[in-house]
Amino acid sequence: MPIHILRVLVLAGLGLSAVVTAATQAPADPFDLVIADGRVIDPESNLDAVRHVGIRGDRLAAVSPEPLAGRETIDARGLVVTPGFIDLHRHAHGDQSHRYAARDGVTSAFELEIGAQDVDAWYRGMGPARLVNFGVAASHIGARMQVLGDKGFLLPTGPGRGPATPEQVARIVALVDAGLAGGGVAVGTGPAYTPGASADELGAVFRIAARHGALVFAHLGGAAGGLTAMLDLAAAAKTPLHIAHINSTAGDDIRAWLDAVNAARAKGTDVTTEVYPYTAGATLIQSALYDGWEAWPDARFATFQWAATGERLTRESFARYRAQGGSVIAHGNTEAMLRVGVADPFPLFASDGGRDFEDRPTHPRAAGTFARVLGHYVRDEKVLTLTEAIRRMTLAPAQRLESRVPEMRDRGRLRVGAFADVTIFDPATVVDTSTYTNAASFSTGIVHVLVNGVPVVRGGEIDDRTVLYGQRVPIGVRMPGRPIRAPR
Repeated sequence: MPIHILRVLVLAGLGLSAVVTAATQAPADPFDLVIADGRVIDPESNLDAVRHVGIRGDRLAAVSPEPLAGRETIDARGLVVTPGFIDLHRHAHGDQSHRYAARDGVTSAFELEIGAQDVDAWYRGMGPARLVNFGVAASHIGARMQVLGDKGFLLPTGPGRGPATPEQVARIVALVDAGLAGGGVAVGTGPAYTPGASADELGAVFRIAARHGALVFAHLGGAAGGLTAMLDLAAAAKTPLHIAHINSTAGDDIRAWLDAVNAARAKGTDVTTEVYPYTAGATLIQSALYDGWEAWPDARFATFQWAATGERLTRESFARYRAQGGSVIAHGNTEAMLRVGVADPFPLFASDGGRDFEDRPTHPRAAGTFARVLGHYVRDEKVLTLTEAIRRMTLAPAQRLESRVPEMRDRGRLRVGAFADVTIFDPATVVDTSTYTNAASFSTGIVHVLVNGVPVVRGGEIDDRTVLYGQRVPIGVRMPGRPIRAPR
């Protein structure tokens, strides 16, 4: 019997209704956007294969080995498709600063080291939408400055550096408590900038963080704020601890610091750390970090570079700029020190990127951190693998926040149902172009970036069809980045 006659008879036996259903069923709705034929790397599932990614609204709706139909398609052949990069340590939050972040592949940026003294006011000031997602910590530093009457910019320059009475400590802790109750993502503290903060004060901050299930994000200093002391406080309070930029804080001792952190983890302390991929650091020249500069030898001043001009400093120019205030670059590390932190699988990657008063980067890390890791240390130097670098930029930072911020369970992954934060880059060309004398230079090789399903970078450029700054925004044009905060 001919095959076509057999098919007719089979269909007739199934009944008319089945034939009608098969004939009239509409095809599946196309996805809003499809990322086609890219090398998809998802550190949560260990997927590393050519796939097609379908997006509906702000969520990933399909990750398929078969082609998908979309109203719009991004051709990702030859490109790597990953979760959007998550920067836990960034001080640069403004329209232009977020453009540099997005061009570096960042889709979520957090101010967790300094934080905000008034968490609600910070989120109100940022507004309901930005180019990338954003979040902030409750600031121990800011609380000290308010209670102790320090008028410094961002960091204390007067009484905020000194000791606090028990009554003042209680007020400081109450402000941190209020910031956490208001949705602060973590507690930001910096014993290096508040050398007068006692072990009792820091212990009280850890205990209030523990009550809220919040991470303490710390720029360590000496004495009560040193590594051993802070690990002990975290263990006693059962509070998660994150150590800022271990590459610059530990210096020559980075291997010993990493070993101490790993030993603490083996004993049950919940502690993580981070590195940025540059040998020089930066901070405000007027900070407590440089107290006692008058006694330094003359040769030390040449290791500093004024961010605004690129000039190397002398004793005289250091004194002048310290009185003025501003960002200074400190060339204190070596490539060998840095490579220890980059190669070790434990530290996350974070930028510590800052900005000037015109919202421009003051250090190359504010524009090039993630592209430098991928281009220089993964591709060119082979210090770590591509999949390991991506894990430390995406899944690992998301996991660090998700116990307090449940939303982060759906970021840092490429799985169905997750937020469509996606970074697409060319592994052959990705690299930073920012330098110590020209920090305001975009990374290259980051080809497309999506924030909550909306392209903000297309073809290596900010997509001004989606995001416009400095002019009236037409109807239908929106910034897709959202505030990320803990439940209140």
